[in-house]
Amino acid sequence: MTRTALVIGGTGPTGPGVVGGLLERGYDVSILHGGQHEADLPGQVRHIHTDPHWPDTLAAGLGHREFDLAVAQYGRLAVTSRVLAGRTARIIAVGGAHGSLAHPDDARWGPLGRPALPLEDDEHLELDPDQDTLALKMAAAEQVLFEAHAAGAFDATLLAYPVVYGPRQVAPHEWCIVRRLLDGRRRIVVADGAVRLESRLYTAHAVQAVLLAVDHPATASGRKYVVTDDSVFTMRQRIEFVAARLGVDVELVDMPYTLATPCHPYWRHGPDHRLRHNTRIRAELGYADAVPAAEALATTIDWLVKHPPSPGGPEERRLGDRFDYAHEDELITRWESVRHDWSDASPRFRATHAYRHPRRRGETWSAGTDTSS
Repeated sequence: MTRTALVIGGTGPTGPGVVGGLLERGYDVSILHGGQHEADLPGQVRHIHTDPHWPDTLAAGLGHREFDLAVAQYGRLAVTSRVLAGRTARIIAVGGAHGSLAHPDDARWGPLGRPALPLEDDEHLELDPDQDTLALKMAAAEQVLFEAHAAGAFDATLLAYPVVYGPRQVAPHEWCIVRRLLDGRRRIVVADGAVRLESRLYTAHAVQAVLLAVDHPATASGRKYVVTDDSVFTMRQRIEFVAARLGVDVELVDMPYTLATPCHPYWRHGPDHRLRHNTRIRAELGYADAVPAAEALATTIDWLVKHPPSPGGPEERRLGDRFDYAHEDELITRWESVRHDWSDASPRFRATHAYRHPRRRGETWSAGTDTSS
């Protein structure tokens, strides 16, 4: 008997890859989406056009259909979990790697606060109603999913993604850099040395994660997997790679984050690192990056050059980037004036070695000890 699969959100950046993988595995596939965007999918794929964000519209769109598997990549997880209870044997749901985490000062993290790189086995979800409401809702949605799993409504797996990049993104963050360079900008405002680190996920790797969960139902049952690229690079490395890919030289104008407002859309969530381990999915499902990091980013850049978002169009509005070059030039001029006029009378820091490197017997440690060896 042919197995049936429902993909909610099958027309986005990862949808066609997931649909193709399910077809290769012999599933009869239906996709459910709002109908605003279509993708080039095989003709046998059924389309259900409805809004998955609301219980009534999702239920009405599904009618009496039941499925062996549902891949929920779009909509509201709590709504999806409740409506699909009893309608599917399995749900592979997609959530966020950071969005549901408890705020940094939550006591459960310990006296140092939330780690820059939280462990999957020691993560804490937001419970405080006085904190970020989106984090609270995302945490509650995860709880609804796994409570339904525990109650036997379906078998659940949650894949937690950081920001996803690659072709066909609705908010392509690399466009913040690509457009400036295509527009002839050669000085890019960055914050705090552009050393910020952020876990990210290439679209092909997200597809791989879904299909690994499909292929290992027993192992993935009741599990949450953080899915990220294996490698992490600084903002500086990524910007310089974009410039090299476009064949131009770029100067990064560094200033404190609070002043460096033009870079905020690319930094997205502030100056702090946003990192997650992918240890569990590597160990349990055999995940590994299928596409080298340079190839993944190069493909993303090439796509944007070939398919540039419209100035002021929906992609740029989602990014929140004004591309206000007059403001950027004024900001750079003012910052350079401040730096030029700043009086720095303090002696420069000189690194020293913590251990003795004596030139003579019995010589004690001193700051002047030769540190070159």
